Amino acid sequence: MSTVPELFGSQVFNETVMKARLPKDTFKALMKTRKEGQPLVSDVANVVANAMKDWAVEKGCTHYTHWFQPMTGITAEKHDSFIYPVDGEKVIMEFSGKELVKGEPDASSFPSGGLRATFEARGYTAWDPTSDAFIKDDTLCIPTAFCSYGGEALDKKTPLLRAMNALNKQAMRILRLFGNTTAQRVNTTVGPEQEYFLIDRELYLNRRDLVYTGRTLFGAEPPKGQEMEDHYFGVIKPRVKAFMKDLNEELWKLGILAKTEHNEVAPAQHELAPIFTGTNIAADHNQLTMEIMKKVAAKHGMACLLHEKPFDGVNGSGKHNNWSMATDTGVNLLDPGDSPRENAQFLLFLVAVLEAVDEHQDLLRISVASAGNDHRLGANEAPPAIISIFLGDELTAVLDSIEQGKHYAQKDKEVLTVGVDELPPLSKDATDRNRTSPFAFTGNRFEFRSLGSTVSIACPNMMLNTIVADVLEKYADRLEKAKDFTKELNVIIHDAYHDHKRIVFNGDGYTDEWIAEAKKRGLLNLPSTADALPYYTRPENVKLFEHHGVLAKDEVFSRRDIQLENYAKQLHIEALTMVDMIYKDILPAAGKYMKDLSEEVATKTSVCAGISAEFEKDTLKELSALSDSLYKETKTLQKAIAGEGKGSVQEQAEYARNALFTQMEKTRKVADQIEPKVGKTYWPYPTYGDLLFSVL
Repeated sequence: MSTVPELFGSQVFNETVMKARLPKDTFKALMKTRKEGQPLVSDVANVVANAMKDWAVEKGCTHYTHWFQPMTGITAEKHDSFIYPVDGEKVIMEFSGKELVKGEPDASSFPSGGLRATFEARGYTAWDPTSDAFIKDDTLCIPTAFCSYGGEALDKKTPLLRAMNALNKQAMRILRLFGNTTAQRVNTTVGPEQEYFLIDRELYLNRRDLVYTGRTLFGAEPPKGQEMEDHYFGVIKPRVKAFMKDLNEELWKLGILAKTEHNEVAPAQHELAPIFTGTNIAADHNQLTMEIMKKVAAKHGMACLLHEKPFDGVNGSGKHNNWSMATDTGVNLLDPGDSPRENAQFLLFLVAVLEAVDEHQDLLRISVASAGNDHRLGANEAPPAIISIFLGDELTAVLDSIEQGKHYAQKDKEVLTVGVDELPPLSKDATDRNRTSPFAFTGNRFEFRSLGSTVSIACPNMMLNTIVADVLEKYADRLEKAKDFTKELNVIIHDAYHDHKRIVFNGDGYTDEWIAEAKKRGLLNLPSTADALPYYTRPENVKLFEHHGVLAKDEVFSRRDIQLENYAKQLHIEALTMVDMIYKDILPAAGKYMKDLSEEVATKTSVCAGISAEFEKDTLKELSALSDSLYKETKTLQKAIAGEGKGSVQEQAEYARNALFTQMEKTRKVADQIEPKVGKTYWPYPTYGDLLFSVL
């Protein structure tokens, strides 16, 4: 292995490579496109494409692909070679600016939510020059946006880029009002922590539920789970450590800032955390991270599970989205400053986030809605489905003082007057890290903790950027018209906190008391995906997205419908898999065991009439009753499956939740009672104990 600095970014066509390989004028023009959004002219694109091709070919590439993120939630790619015929039987390696900037994959089979007819095949990929091209599997990958023939966004990236521009526009207005003339752009930054499970690959392949659905549909609790709390931050097992070493190297080659790795709470569960980067880059990198995790795990004879709840009874996996705003000069706008003016600016951006989250709880809940995440949210291992903000006692006390017009007595420090231009210096760790809070302020950023482990971070960050941009626009309008800037600033900060402080909750989000309190405050409680998604297309939400140019009305409706369809489809697949496993494996296994028990009873009693065979007889009675019960529940599940596919996509999602999921839970409960009563050699699948403790 090379040294880490030599390895890092070695497979990326980054600014260092560009500067070395591009003519100065071309490099400057490309940087203006990347950093200022200026159009890229064809002559520049041609030079960049040729340099990119030469670099890739030198590294062994023969093909390139426009790498994009359709609304499947995963990535997609169509590979084309660099070859171009010359002189009849010869070829050269060629790559034009036109091929770099625009591609045309078949778009007909990607989900569009009604944006296009299924027979309309044409779709376009457009180069995102702000995200570096990279080499993966000996192919040059060019990050792109993806749109339809009519221009509608068919991907996750396009709305995210639009939302980033919307926030930049409004945040820059605020900075100019505060006299900042040096910053040219405000970017949002993200560091997404990624949780995952590692299990033995052979065991994984022997569980059709894991292969088909990503989670175990059956499984009795093992004698030992996570109750000893001995896995969290424990010594990393050699096999896992070897995986992590190779994973880091692969990620570092791609310029991904993999930083922290450790054991998580549940057995076989782990976490990877990167250093923050620009939001669209972070979205690209997280998609790559999930893909590479699976590939590296397979090389080590393991399977990487990214489902939010692969095992019942132990913690599931999430993805913590550490979000902030920063200028291109490196100033974090959510970091209290050293001067009164900097602190006033910090307070304004802080209350803007509070107001945005309170006004748009529904959109943040929608952004993390999925069938997998429904298993996890509020299950004493993840934040509840109710959106709230944790600020910590100190920052809350500061805002309370401002609202009440009182002095703020900072602990162990002198009494300070808190006004618009004055904020007591806050220590770097002025807040704890409340793991029950969906949206926690952790010093100089907000940690959105509700994301499921499989989700693309593009949607949650698109929502965040849009709603904060909307509030900042309102503030900027008021401040630009104000005769007295300081007075108006004071009123905005005071009123924003006063009107939206209901969203602030610093306590335990897992308690029933909080659910009751949240209801009193008027906060939304949307426990399932089917409950949340109808809010997507509320008129005020459509207006919000259209106003900021993030999503058109049809694009909003399409995303709602796609998520509803995916939810219903996921539960449909799970229900079919459950029926398949019961009939083909579980009932036959129980039947064979009962047959052998019956023969054992007959053998014993024939040898000696006084032998009771109590164990065999009792087990036979219990298994026979449970098998009959499982058969009945499975028949009921089959009837529920037969009733699918009627009504609107919303009605289908509600049916999947109310009929399918409810019956699946009942069916599983019986099957999990059968498992411990059947001899190990008869049971057709690896057990929870096998799966969770397989990687040593």
